[in-house]
Amino acid sequence: MFKPIEFPSGPATLRGRFYSHGPGLRPTVVMAHGTSATITMAIDAYAEAFHTAGYDVLLYDHAGFGISGGIPRQEINPWVQARGIRDAVAFLRAQDESREVILWGDSYSGMIVLVAGALIPDVAAIIAQIPACGPALPDCAASDDALAALGRILAEGDVSGSEAERVGPLPVVSADQINAPSLLQPIQAFRWFIEYGGRHGSRWQNQATRMIPATEVPFHPILTAPYLTMPTLVMVGQDDEMVHCNPAVQRAVYDALAGPRDWMDIPGGHFGLIWHPGPIFDQAVAGQLAFLRGHVAP
Repeated sequence: MFKPIEFPSGPATLRGRFYSHGPGLRPTVVMAHGTSATITMAIDAYAEAFHTAGYDVLLYDHAGFGISGGIPRQEINPWVQARGIRDAVAFLRAQDESREVILWGDSYSGMIVLVAGALIPDVAAIIAQIPACGPALPDCAASDDALAALGRILAEGDVSGSEAERVGPLPVVSADQINAPSLLQPIQAFRWFIEYGGRHGSRWQNQATRMIPATEVPFHPILTAPYLTMPTLVMVGQDDEMVHCNPAVQRAVYDALAGPRDWMDIPGGHFGLIWHPGPIFDQAVAGQLAFLRGHVAP
């Protein structure tokens, strides 16, 4: 169903899978997982569903995670991950410039595609699944100047950050927040990551560092939403446990979107739609495919 692929992103080589229908141009979904997770942790089931529905899919691990290269290892940096999305699109377009590209992200990468989509030319559509848009809105507003600054930083900015801005390394999840605090604290996160990350071949590690470098303007989708003119689906989890999935912030980003937009509530909190197989997963896939077929037919 897929073949291994790799492509450069800065000094790193990103690796993953390309689900192709062979000769002939198909719209292609570019996919990467959220905080520290890897391509075999339920996201591959989404890739298979999109491929079965007639789309090509490029699914890869972020730099420093899973099967991808990159130093430092296990460091979550939104700018580095956005550059990976940009370079995945460039990899596809090097083969055919006319290929329609859809950006798909889950949780933290769901937030990232809402920023990267405004900085990558000619994105056909975006699916932001349970996007982690932050606990609060930043103290700044969208503007042409802010967008230009985001573009400059993505292209050539120093986003390595400082030690003062580094959080971790810490466990990604922990069942004991008193003696072993973790980046993600809800017990639902522990259950999901231990289940999927503990499976053979996942390459997941229960350790990560968060690096959000201070930049001229913050990496936040409220600054890019007014420039997202492509069809965008924002799918949110009802009663989401994660503090960075504040529904008021998610809604503010959604309301600022400039293009055709769909909002879909899914039961099961933050992790229900990435338990596979299951009825919530099926509901999420059905909603995403209905959105895609309505805007970017295979």
